[in-house]
Amino acid sequence: MTILVAGVLLWSIVHLMKSVTPGVRASIQGAIGEGPHKGLAALLLLASVGLMIYGWRTTPAEFVYDPPVWGRHLNMTLMFIAIYLIGVAQGKSRVRQWIRHPMLTGVLIWSAGHLLANGDNRSLVLFGGLGLWALISIITVSRNEGAWVKPADVATPGREVLSVAIAALLYTVLLFAHPWIAGVPVLAG
Repeated sequence: MTILVAGVLLWSIVHLMKSVTPGVRASIQGAIGEGPHKGLAALLLLASVGLMIYGWRTTPAEFVYDPPVWGRHLNMTLMFIAIYLIGVAQGKSRVRQWIRHPMLTGVLIWSAGHLLANGDNRSLVLFGGLGLWALISIITVSRNEGAWVKPADVATPGREVLSVAIAALLYTVLLFAHPWIAGVPVLAG
């Protein structure tokens, strides 16, 4: 469990430095340079993902709470929405007219869905921890950016359809790859 917690904490700290401690981030960047700083951040994030995967796979699942019987099915629907939001965060989309931080909102939905489907200790740490990180990020980034200025450009209808199609493809791939990624089959029983 310690390794899983360390992975979630490392991920959160590296990401939150920009919005929570910009002075510390700037001093590190000033001391080592912008390129090395980005490289260091990327290495730390890769290490955090490795720690989370290893920590997840080596922590025995222990019952913490009883998820609702409909939680698994709702989670499968929420995952499509989360994948879509994470994908459209990188470009033009009509969604960006309604949601200020689609990627972080997608992570929050991913987290909530998994907490509805799973009631074990490692799910609580991983999904609860990353959901908390996403929520804190939404608040701190919004505070630092000030008033929300909605993007003037939106995607064409064709681009929106393409985004949905790509999200559906990624959803399908992740559905079948889930046993190899997380060690847990989605489509079992």
